[in-house]
Amino acid sequence: MSVNWTNSRAKRLSALPPYVFARLDELKALARKEGLDLIDLGMGNPDGAAPRPVIEAAIQAFETPQFHGYPPFEGTASFREAIAKWYDRCYAVELNPDNEALPLLGSKEGLSHLALAYVNPGDVVLVPSPAYPAHFRGPLIAGATLYPIILKAEQDWLIDIDSIPEDVAKQAKILYFNYPSNPTAAVAPREFFEKIVAWARQYEIMLVHDLCYAELSFDGYQPTSLLEIPGAKEISVEFHTLSKTYNMAGWRVGFVVGNSDIIQGLRTLKTNLDYGIFSVIQKAAETALQLPDEYVKQVQERYRQRRDFLIKGLGQLGWDIPPSKATMYLWVPCSVGMTSTDFALSVLQKTGVVVTPGNAFGEGGEGYVRVSLIADMPRLGEALQRLEDAGIRYQ
Repeated sequence: MSVNWTNSRAKRLSALPPYVFARLDELKALARKEGLDLIDLGMGNPDGAAPRPVIEAAIQAFETPQFHGYPPFEGTASFREAIAKWYDRCYAVELNPDNEALPLLGSKEGLSHLALAYVNPGDVVLVPSPAYPAHFRGPLIAGATLYPIILKAEQDWLIDIDSIPEDVAKQAKILYFNYPSNPTAAVAPREFFEKIVAWARQYEIMLVHDLCYAELSFDGYQPTSLLEIPGAKEISVEFHTLSKTYNMAGWRVGFVVGNSDIIQGLRTLKTNLDYGIFSVIQKAAETALQLPDEYVKQVQERYRQRRDFLIKGLGQLGWDIPPSKATMYLWVPCSVGMTSTDFALSVLQKTGVVVTPGNAFGEGGEGYVRVSLIADMPRLGEALQRLEDAGIRYQ
């Protein structure tokens, strides 16, 4: 008997646009099979291992029997306390570790599950475009009606809340956003956060802020936490991950902080879906948050050097890219007349350099590609040389 299970899939899956990263993985696998040496600047997947103290903490925990049972649903008390202390140290934000901090299996999991906890079919969710895909895919899976806020270069890729019609604002339930931004590398001043908090309070909209690039800032710039803004905690939660700064992408660990009632809804959902994070990993993450500031400065300097090197090299190929103040990305315009997909595929086929087409992040990303600073200087130099040899320039 042959059953067509494709036709039996839930309708919620049909609402999802194609996942470009999965398609990129297929193309990369095919290229490698053909013997092409790829330089992968596509995913935000940091190169290198986690810091040695983090690895040693994990090894020690592995060898301790008490860490091998089911972890507490709400995360270990020591990890939650480390999260609260990290926020106090970095942003002077006070958190109750008992109910205002929740460890997650990576921030992507939490961002998506938050929508399942709070979005009913037809609820209006505001999402910038371009945006990190989990910001709109999670709500789509939950049955949301998305209202995309198209971001523009001439507005520094910031959300223009004045452009949102009042009738939409009155219907909206949640606004997802992310500064420093993936994919645009844009940053937002404190005044922006103050304005968006006042606006969201007026319309009783939940704010969901993704602060995963908090530590990856350059040239003296210090990103703002949404929770620094007076009154924000009444309507907001903020997500963070250890994937980027601490090279722990595969460890799958992050957290959400903020309004205790909002967090309780997510916690209730998660207790029905998972058993939390392996306690060994929580111990390692706790150690990461306690690393001295010197470690973060070294990470910042490494990415700053890569940023400057790549911007200079692309400048010699016709691109004029302003230095980003944060994140591990450059947001690069495509040559005129090419879609972001066409440009990314052309670069891959001609050079073996992988970049992510901007439309993977929504319609507002069309015309751009995202380049990740996840290779060392020699490999970045080789990538630039391949572009030059292939005659790829900004036109």
